[in-house]
Amino acid sequence: MNPQDELHALTSLFSEPEALIARADHIPASQTPEPHKTLLAHDHHMTLSLESYLGAPVDVRVVDRRLEGDIYSRKIILLKHGTEQVVMFGIVRLNLAYVTLAVRDEILAEKTPLGRVLIEHNVLREVNLGAMLRIVAGPGLAQLLPMKTGETTYGRLATIFCNLRPAIDLLEITAPFEPPAPE
Repeated sequence: MNPQDELHALTSLFSEPEALIARADHIPASQTPEPHKTLLAHDHHMTLSLESYLGAPVDVRVVDRRLEGDIYSRKIILLKHGTEQVVMFGIVRLNLAYVTLAVRDEILAEKTPLGRVLIEHNVLREVNLGAMLRIVAGPGLAQLLPMKTGETTYGRLATIFCNLRPAIDLLEITAPFEPPAPE
């Protein structure tokens, strides 16, 4: 699937009173500025990348959710642990048939970031980076991330394979972090 089609498929899972994204362009990882490149251009869980960058765990807050049979979708923000600092926005579409009942129950409890659940339950997983995106925030995204409408940030589309099956599709958009200071 092309990145624009996958982006539309994920963002259309939830009705938005205002546009979530004003514009999204597929870009090579090499054109992604730091620290977004380090946070997004890899085949790991965002949970681990964000925690490493922040030097602290992250907490999940579910903004909206849908459950249709075994297909569970959620719109989330991740926050630096113990604070209200929003560090990432995401949309996840997950086929719960590909995980155990214990993993399913913990995901549906909505208390732990998805990556942390999969890691703690030792689910055999592979993260496949699909596309890097330069994103211009619409009013909907600007309300969820600490940014203004029209401001640019970066994101990725990825698929997580659980036990060799494509179980999870996701859109992850990082908050507009400042680039690291030169040493």
